[in-house]
Amino acid sequence: MSHSDNSSSDATVAAGRSPNRARALGILIPTAWLLLFFAIPFLFVVKISLSEAAYSVPPVSDLLVWRDGWPVLQATLDNFGLILSDSLYVQALIGALRIALIATALTLLIGYPMAYGIARAEPGLRSLLLLLVILPFWTSFLIRVYAWSTLLQDQGMINNALIWIGIVDDPVRMLNTEFAVLLGIVYSYLPFMILPLYATLERLDGTLLEASADLGARPATTFWRVTLPLSLPGVAAGCLLVFIPAAGEFVIPELLGGPDTLMIGKILWQEFFNNRDWPVASALATILLLLLIGPILLLDRTQSRAESA
Repeated sequence: MSHSDNSSSDATVAAGRSPNRARALGILIPTAWLLLFFAIPFLFVVKISLSEAAYSVPPVSDLLVWRDGWPVLQATLDNFGLILSDSLYVQALIGALRIALIATALTLLIGYPMAYGIARAEPGLRSLLLLLVILPFWTSFLIRVYAWSTLLQDQGMINNALIWIGIVDDPVRMLNTEFAVLLGIVYSYLPFMILPLYATLERLDGTLLEASADLGARPATTFWRVTLPLSLPGVAAGCLLVFIPAAGEFVIPELLGGPDTLMIGKILWQEFFNNRDWPVASALATILLLLLIGPILLLDRTQSRAESA
């Protein structure tokens, strides 16, 4: 074999290794990110959830102690048993998942037509509409939620407008209700639904819609048989981006919800900072994460099926 043949072979091997190295690096970076900012902190939370409350700094007992020169594990499941046996914690978990589910459904119903309209708009108008969607992110989340607490008051702008129009005679109680919490979550997380839906709808092949119309399908039939199935990956991504943070939301229930609005975010805050019961709070956070795994896997499976179809 000549020297030129050897050089060509070496170049081919090197070219084959380069994509493999790039692929490995592409997998390594997000894996390291998840380990550093999710897996390791979650293991600390699990460790605290298996400990007992103590008058110390931090206020938890050591999980591993030394006795007679041997390490002894002092793990306990009492914190999980307390949560599952106390109706307050159970209602807070159920309430958080229920409100998050309703808010996700409302966000999808509102966000899908908006994303579809933006994807079908002219390119120049499309950029303007996308700018309007992300414009709220330029303002503090806390300020936006607090503004809603002012609007929803009995003497706020919304009630004054309803009375002036003649729809109601007396102010309607909106603040400190579950309605206000749902309104705040839908308003705050609507862009997280619109953006992945838009990204999916904007890439749809227009020839498929034309072929459906040429075959005699009505617009509604085309939407249900072509557009919606092809946009399911965007639906799954948007639902995940809304449902997961909404389930653990604290600021919105605190500012817009009343004492009857039980959500796990408020209970976690009380256990951590008011009661200083870190083990129970960590057990609550662990249970919430375990409850969220089911919807995450279901939506991920739906997205995988839609992409492989």
